Amino acid sequence: MALPAVLQNLRLPVICSPMFIASGPQLVLAQCKAGLVGAFPALNARPAALLDTWLTEMQAELVAYRAANPHAIVGPFAVNQIVHQSNERLAQDIDVCVRHQVPIIISSLRAPPAEMLDAIHGYGGIVLHDVISIRHAQKALEAGVDGLVLVAAGAGGHAGTLSPFALVGEVRRFFSGPVALSGAIASGDAILAAQAMGADFAYIGSRWLATREANISDAYRQAILDSSAADIVYTNLFTGVHGNYLKKSIIAAGLDPDDLPQADKSKMNFSTGSSRAAKAWRDIWGAGQGIGLIDDAPGVAEVVDRLEQEYQAARKRLALQG
Repeated sequence: MALPAVLQNLRLPVICSPMFIASGPQLVLAQCKAGLVGAFPALNARPAALLDTWLTEMQAELVAYRAANPHAIVGPFAVNQIVHQSNERLAQDIDVCVRHQVPIIISSLRAPPAEMLDAIHGYGGIVLHDVISIRHAQKALEAGVDGLVLVAAGAGGHAGTLSPFALVGEVRRFFSGPVALSGAIASGDAILAAQAMGADFAYIGSRWLATREANISDAYRQAILDSSAADIVYTNLFTGVHGNYLKKSIIAAGLDPDDLPQADKSKMNFSTGSSRAAKAWRDIWGAGQGIGLIDDAPGVAEVVDRLEQEYQAARKRLALQG
């Protein structure tokens, strides 16, 4: 199946993960200007009225950048929407995105309702949905989403436990549309590996935390550089949904990372007024198992240059072996 036009002609087959707090206009614009799909959660724009401002300014800047750089590959941006009853902003944020005709919406937690899909499809937008299991994938496709983001073991933030080999392989038995794979992807080699498994795109998050444009504290950025896969803790304590977090931040919060209680999933809350949800990303830092491959924090453009060099080198290496 041919990819939607908005996902064609990227510099690399990469969709950048929308990360709570960290993904703001500066990071997303740098990702788009580097030729990738940049993304941010709608809930990062606080207060809610800021979402309209961000979209207006980002769209204007990308139009100006394309005009000034007619030969550059410039990627589109995506907005992540949390589809959950506790997200009281969902309807309002969707209305803002529809008004701006955001080309890609990334939905998560629950399959988007028909009215949301109809509104996005009405102007030609597409919806990619985060899933961690085959059941979730099938429900999302039945609802009418255009593509899937497979969040496999090792991904930063909210993540699943399935091997990417199993998850991609099983999904490809019944779905031939756009698929992005997430889970410890931090190099050009891993981007090519995602494609070799059957995914169309690598879905990269944690690598962008260690960039100058990420909207995080210096302590958080340094913790990424200092940590490895062994320093990642998988727990549902902080949001009610299982995810991967930096052990160092859990210890700093006065908790024992080796003895964390289980949270009640029914209590998860994505309300903008929830202090617990805010703390989960401000003080308890999300990160994936790929951070052991990250040892510096340059700008996004330099990271993309490296990823492209590694990706092309991996392709040549495999061609020679073949």
